[in-house]
Amino acid sequence: MKFKTLFISILLGCLGIFTVSAQQRYPKREFRGAWIQCVNGQFQGMSTAQMKSSLISQLNSLQGAGINAIIFQVRAEADALYRSSFEPWSRFLTGTQGVAPSPSWDPLQFMIVECHKRGMELHAWINPYRAKTKGTSVLSLKHPYVKHPELFVEYDGQLYFDPGYPESRQYICKIVKDIVTRYDVDAIHMDDYFYPYPNPGLKFNDDVSFAAYGRGFSNRADWRRYNVDVLIKELHQTIHACKPWVKFGVSPFGIYRNKKSDANGSATNGLQNYDDLYADILMWVNNGWVDYNIPQIYWEIGHRAADYDTLIRWWAKNASARPLYIGQDVLRTVSKPDLQRPEHNQMMAKYRLQRSLPTVQGSCQWYAAAVVNNVGGYRDMLVSEYHKYPALMPTSPFIDDKAPKKVRKVKDVWTEDGFILFWTEPKAEDEMDRAVQYVVYRFNRNESVNLNDPSHIVAITRNTFYKLPYENGKTKYRYVVTALDRLHNESKPASKKLKL
Repeated sequence: MKFKTLFISILLGCLGIFTVSAQQRYPKREFRGAWIQCVNGQFQGMSTAQMKSSLISQLNSLQGAGINAIIFQVRAEADALYRSSFEPWSRFLTGTQGVAPSPSWDPLQFMIVECHKRGMELHAWINPYRAKTKGTSVLSLKHPYVKHPELFVEYDGQLYFDPGYPESRQYICKIVKDIVTRYDVDAIHMDDYFYPYPNPGLKFNDDVSFAAYGRGFSNRADWRRYNVDVLIKELHQTIHACKPWVKFGVSPFGIYRNKKSDANGSATNGLQNYDDLYADILMWVNNGWVDYNIPQIYWEIGHRAADYDTLIRWWAKNASARPLYIGQDVLRTVSKPDLQRPEHNQMMAKYRLQRSLPTVQGSCQWYAAAVVNNVGGYRDMLVSEYHKYPALMPTSPFIDDKAPKKVRKVKDVWTEDGFILFWTEPKAEDEMDRAVQYVVYRFNRNESVNLNDPSHIVAITRNTFYKLPYENGKTKYRYVVTALDRLHNESKPASKKLKL
């Protein structure tokens, strides 16, 4: 009897290990993002029709690769890839700053519609402080520098809002409020440009703003960090005051602090967010001023100054008060050999690490075109293994954890378009409770209903119907439909037995 009990205990333990590893291998919830940038000039010289076609082609490929969030650059240098009353059309769209696209269209609105069609989130990516890149020779008369040059600092051939002026923060908050109010974005996203990356020997000349607003600070570094902290806090408040379901995320440089600067820093030796860019990411995370964090851990495993293995473990340990995703560099990943198996690149090793750390809830690919182009077989691996099954977005319980009500009136109907499963949107008291997406699961006749297994997800859709794959009407299935609200809380299931 004791032997039998021991055997059962060992068997259950093994099954438990298998279950955990299966959930790590195919998580039901995971952020799977990709950045689409404009500053690389990929859209310049394109007609409206060509750019739309290019974006649709990219989105189709990314959807097929399991990507569920697009981070789209809409403000690179106090300009706009959307209709703005405050800032000029971007030269990265039309070739000349201030010149509107012809025929007229709105890239941000276009991307929102196309992403939502495909079950993807759209995060509007802005650069808050940079106001002119080196390649911009002429500024539009609508550009904020032309109106208020006193708010800007020229540094290393570029222009920046001086973060020391309250007017700079107020202006940036106004721009973000305008985007959030007028567009159905799922998030506002900022990347790694806070104070500019330092160029040795060049001074960021904020003497005037420091003299006016630096009282109470014994050194300029602390004051600069304070300036960025206040902007982050005010942006978070601005966004949620407009629409509480819109998230605010940042994507900082991959090193917070080196251990030589701070005993709690990482065992690295590189540029630091805290000391060099004046960005105190951990304060923002721990104070709840950001809703997600995607550090750009672009180096390889084994890098001498910034080892990927060291950094992902550091962020997983220190920055989990808000959802943590990892910024992955596709080109570097496929160009570097696995240290244990040099005949392979590092993709497998990086994903194994990422999914072994419970506080890491996904990743974002830099950059989208590298995935689309299948560099080093990266997209193939996403399709065949890492994104083999669909994934729901992670939830944001610190914003809202109330699930929508279950769908109503699930029924199957023959139509001229085929056999269709219909359901009715659940009733909602307000926008936070409203269902905006639905998850459709399918189970074989004798299978137990396990909604934690993503291999049973056949659709994540904004439609209230799903076309059924009818064969001969002899095979029994159970279809289960759940509702998702704007923050991806999932309702209780509603089911329907069918013969297909």
